[in-house]
Formats: sequence, structure tokens, C-alpha cells
Amino acid sequence: MSSKLKIGIIGLGGIANFHIAGVQASDDAEVWAICDVNPEALRTRGDELGIPEERRYESHEALLSAAGIDGVMIGTPNFNHYTIASEAIRQGIPFALEKPIAMNAHEARLLHDQWMANPVPHIVCFTYRYKAAARYAKRLIEEGKLGKIHHIYSQYLQGWAVSEDIPLVWRFNKALSGSGALGDLGSHILDLHRFLVGETESVSAEADTIIRERELVGGGGKGAVDVDDYCHVLARMEDGVTASMEISRFALGRGNYQRIEVYGSEGALVYNLEERDELELLTQDDSGSSFRQVVIPEEYRADQMQSFFNLLKGNGDGLDATVEDGYINQLTIDCILESAAEGRRVHIQDGRG
Repeated sequence: MSSKLKIGIIGLGGIANFHIAGVQASDDAEVWAICDVNPEALRTRGDELGIPEERRYESHEALLSAAGIDGVMIGTPNFNHYTIASEAIRQGIPFALEKPIAMNAHEARLLHDQWMANPVPHIVCFTYRYKAAARYAKRLIEEGKLGKIHHIYSQYLQGWAVSEDIPLVWRFNKALSGSGALGDLGSHILDLHRFLVGETESVSAEADTIIRERELVGGGGKGAVDVDDYCHVLARMEDGVTASMEISRFALGRGNYQRIEVYGSEGALVYNLEERDELELLTQDDSGSSFRQVVIPEEYRADQMQSFFNLLKGNGDGLDATVEDGYINQLTIDCILESAAEGRRVHIQDGRG
């Protein structure tokens, strides 16, 4: 009999390909069941994956109630992250949850409180915590290699939304996504800022929509885009660290471009990600003033889904994001949106939620 963890996949959209590949690459788990509200997606993916008919579900409640499930991957559109994760907590089923964890800070706090009352092993998929360069950068900062941190400057740029031919998919609809580029991309940068440096205390933001109407999916007219296409943020963090974020889905020529620069009293580092993650470092020990490419030790390499399985097997490394991290992230997103809408600096502790 197989000793592999039996994993259910809830949501068979684009992100599911990434997570399914992570399950298939592991010796510790297998795709046991799938769930989607689209019967055609269920049929196609079920056939591809060899999932028996009786383990294909149109209802997340049914999958979560299925005998033998050891954990689930929740990769649906944002609007039902809270509902599904809440049910997983209620049933005591471990879960990996895509970000953002909810539509707003109020929902995120409810989920956090439910989990506190009934702790269930889980991770929140802030994927870039698992990049070797980010993990090694964290260690270097914690070891004091950069001295006192003064600044952290970040970009997360994609270019896919530039095309006006892209229809009004759910990512352009606030009722389904909660926010636009900020929640889609900026949530990752906010998490990396916390992962590397610490808490954000206040924000001042500018955000807007560039293409305001798009063709409805399937045709039949146009609909309004009511989320941000870009968002720029100035922030003050704990211990006097200042920060900036440049987030856009309209950066022509960019695929999945990330860059984070951290400057301290005794050194600096630059994290780059496009096709692969890289790290450059400058410290007082270096001769001259040029950044040097860092060879990242193998021990800092990690895989998101394998980390979830390690957690379920009692071997977590303590670096996974939790619903507490997700709540703080969503609260900060809400404050950024409030700042952009009202044209003023917003303190996170005063955020609505």
C-alpha cells in the first residue's frame, strides 16, 4: 500500500499546473483527488492525471469530506479563498492556500481567528520565500552582514496586461480578485519585505487603472476594469527602515521580473528574479565598491510543495508563511488601497479590518 500523502487539488486554473507539478515531483505525495466547478476541466484534467471518477468533485465540501485526504492545495480565484480555507480548518484538513488569503482584512482576520481556535498544519503560498536567493539574503541580514538596515527598494513587474485583446478575466474584476496588481504581485513583495527586514508601519501609495474597459469573456460587449493596473508605494518600516515598491502588470517586455535592493550601514545586497533567482552582495570586507555575485549554498534551496509535505510529516523548517502572515499582508494591502484612494499616508495599526 502506498505511504504517500494523498493530496487534493481544489481549483484547476492556471496556477494548478504549478502545484500539480510540485506534487508529482515529490516522492512523498500524490495527486489523489481534484475539484473544480467546471465539469469540462474536471474531465480533462482527471483523464490527464488518471484520477478515478469517484475522486473528481465539483464541490470543495465534498472533497474535504472525502476519506483518506491528507491535505489540500487551494488554488481557486481569490474570492473564495476564505470560504474554502475556513471549511478546511473546520474539518481539520491541512492546507496550502494561495495568496491573498481573503478579499479584505476583515475576512483575513476571521480566518486567522478560526485557525487560532482550531490549529491545522498549513502554509500560505508566498512562493518567493522558497527562492534560494531570498532565503540566503534573510540569513545574511540576520547575521548582521549588512549592519543596520536603512532602505529596502523593490520592483515586481509584468507586461502581460498591456494587450487590449486580453478579455475581462477575473483578475480585472474587484468582486472576484479584491484588488489588481497590488494583490496579485504586490502581496509577494510585501511578504518578502517582512521576510527580510520586518514590519511595515505606514504607507503612502499611488495606484490607477490604465485600460478601463475590456471585452467580456466570451464576447457580448465590454465591462469595466475596476482594479489597479499598477501601484507605487512609499513605506516606513520598523526600526526606521524606509521602503519603496513599484508594482505593475503594464511593464512592457517584462515576464516575471523581481528586484529587491537592501542597503545597510555595513553592506548591501541585490536580489534578482526573472528566469532564475540570483543574489549580489557588497560588504565592508569586499575590496573596492562593486557588488559581487554570490554562490548560494545548496542548503538554502527549497521547493514550496515539498515544504508543505515536510510540514505534514513533522519536518517543517519554520520559514513557511501562515494565516497570521496572510492577515498582516492583507491588512497592509487594504491600507495601501486606502492611501491611494484618499491621497494620504495610512498607518497600518489604524487600518480598517
